[in-house]
Amino acid sequence: MAMTSLSRKRRRGSIRHADADINITPFVDVVLVLLVIFMVAAPLMTVGVDVELPQTSAAPIKNDEEPLVLSLNSKGEIFIGENLIPREKLLEKLQAVTAAKEDSVIYIRADKRLSYGQVMELMGAINNAGYSKVALVTDALDEPR
Repeated sequence: MAMTSLSRKRRRGSIRHADADINITPFVDVVLVLLVIFMVAAPLMTVGVDVELPQTSAAPIKNDEEPLVLSLNSKGEIFIGENLIPREKLLEKLQAVTAAKEDSVIYIRADKRLSYGQVMELMGAINNAGYSKVALVTDALDEPR
């Protein structure tokens, strides 16, 4: 009995140290769930306007800036990004998006079923607004000629 009282006293007088182990399993679980979410969502983050682009063998243009993309679908509707823009408000919206910087590069994605005149009409309106850097977007050829 004397032994038990002595060991109790020693335990009471000793300093207890905090357990310094960190359980990272919940953190790893959250990271893996976020990884799966981003892997699924990334392909859905493309431009949503359905345009069938013509194909060409031209090399792609390298650009460091975020491009401003205008889309012209088969119905002749104009989109900035995914937003439908009425023709009469196009220049106003362009100036708002580019902060009136006329040296901004504007890419046009036009459906291949549109007439040449409709695409040139859009390019002419953009040029008349003072924007001179306009490029047409195409798909790469499936087979080399």
